[in-house]
Amino acid sequence: MKTILLWFQRIADGVAVTMLAAMFLIFCAQIFSRYVLNAPIGWSSELLLTLWLWVIFWTGAFCLRNKDHIRFDLLFLSVPGKVQRIFLILSAIGIIIGFGISFLPTWDYITFYKIKKSAILKWRLDYVFSIYGVFLGVIILRYGIALIQYLNPNYKVQDDDKDEQVEE
Repeated sequence: MKTILLWFQRIADGVAVTMLAAMFLIFCAQIFSRYVLNAPIGWSSELLLTLWLWVIFWTGAFCLRNKDHIRFDLLFLSVPGKVQRIFLILSAIGIIIGFGISFLPTWDYITFYKIKKSAILKWRLDYVFSIYGVFLGVIILRYGIALIQYLNPNYKVQDDDKDEQVEE
């Protein structure tokens, strides 16, 4: 199972790297075309914005580990392990409920955009924004799995749950 997850992580990272590389190449082509050829590329800005949107939500859903996400853990780090476990359980429940409540209305809004198209490339906007629905679903799933782990009576707070501390 760990091997499958590792391969999935590598594929997800590869997709993110590919999107970032495409963004870089499109950006360079845009600069070259505008300033050297004096013929701006109209579609490049729209494609860059779409790729940026996809990179942000793709990496947030599939590439970042728990400790890579932004957290305010000053209080979390100052309490004992059993209380930290309670904080982890409450935060997982909060994220699952918050994202779960927003999932269906968000998906409804995304699918509503099937009637609109992007200005230059004429892409359906439900395809462009669908990555946010995927992001919501994956985060709910990830925190659901984490909640099951946190509820296990033998669970001990691990370094993955904590940020690395900077020693001065």
